[in-house]
Amino acid sequence: MKKFLLAALVLILTTALAACGGKDDKSESADASKEIKLGATAGPYSDMLKKAIIPPLEEKGYKVELVEFSDYVQPNKALDAGDIDANLFQHSIYLENFAKENNMKLTGLIIVPTAPMGFFAKEYQSIDDIKDGARIAIANDPSNAARTLLSLQEQGLIKIDPNIEELKASEKDVIENPKNLQFQPIEAAGLPRAIESADIAAVPGNFALAAGLDLQKALFLEDMPDQFRNVIAVKEENKDSQLSKDIIEIVESKEFEKIIDTEFKGFGKPEWMKNR
Repeated sequence: MKKFLLAALVLILTTALAACGGKDDKSESADASKEIKLGATAGPYSDMLKKAIIPPLEEKGYKVELVEFSDYVQPNKALDAGDIDANLFQHSIYLENFAKENNMKLTGLIIVPTAPMGFFAKEYQSIDDIKDGARIAIANDPSNAARTLLSLQEQGLIKIDPNIEELKASEKDVIENPKNLQFQPIEAAGLPRAIESADIAAVPGNFALAAGLDLQKALFLEDMPDQFRNVIAVKEENKDSQLSKDIIEIVESKEFEKIIDTEFKGFGKPEWMKNR
């Protein structure tokens, strides 16, 4: 009888310990799923993560590590490799082209407010002041060049061939140029310095902010299409994950918009935010 009771007691204790061990393993696994890494290029979008997205994620129980990058290639490579869980630095067109060219399955999760391109001039105070033959420094990459030309068209300074796709417009597609504007293509990162040498410099928002320029002091700002606004990107397989759902909920919140209005003045809001 004693042997039977001893064997039963050992069995009960073993089962209980195994159950406790299983519970701990599940708990550790759940905690690990809350440990995430978000990537961004150093500057305004890294700041957006720090100020407007990471704090509410931490309130939801996530342990977040911010990984900063110095170029526009490594953030997507890290995302594709699974080294980070999401990134914020690029617009939809760049993301789609990069993913296609590199055979990656990445997708945009939600569009966020984005610093617009600013047209800066030392001497001109208004568009009417722009002189015949004025030199305009523009980015030499196709995406930013098209944005520049679209903005100039919106201001009535040029006209682009209506038969071409606007988001792919180049200098050769300008069919009307009444002020004989002279375009000077240079590397986008050098455009803030071009303000000193050109009559007007069309500076993408991220480079303008990195150079300490005040967007609200630009001659005029780009009214960018949503395709040129930055997105939070994830791997396609994770677009419906709990993390993705939580990020969308945070970005769509009124608290997020309040931070944008106070900390990121001059940033253009996406259509979904303006129309709600």
